[in-house]
Amino acid sequence: QVQLVESGGGLVQPGGSLRLSCAASGSIRVIWRMGWYRQAPGKQRELVTTITSGDNTNYADSVKGRFTISRDNAKNTVYLQMNSLKPEDTAVYYCNADLTTHWGSKNSYWGQGTQVTVSS
Repeated sequence: QVQLVESGGGLVQPGGSLRLSCAASGSIRVIWRMGWYRQAPGKQRELVTTITSGDNTNYADSVKGRFTISRDNAKNTVYLQMNSLKPEDTAVYYCNADLTTHWGSKNSYWGQGTQVTVSS
């Protein structure tokens, strides 16, 4: 019964900012890694950024210097601060988590996605 719920998507003008949130809930023992992926129309899903339990981060080259990932371990929540948004950033953004449940199983979970549209 693990669930990831994204929020914060919407319509923003080029150059604007947006912050996404993803809260994980359910029978979670520990979250090892959380991240964000995105999928634009007609494109494959791609990695945007991830953060580990040790706060090790990585970013796609296309978002370096513009996007920042952070997490609140106590709340099992990950955030994506997006600045200097471009039309090319338009996509459905999906939250992902690699975690261990209370019964010991390790799995990767996905949220349902939140739409981000960058347009003037």
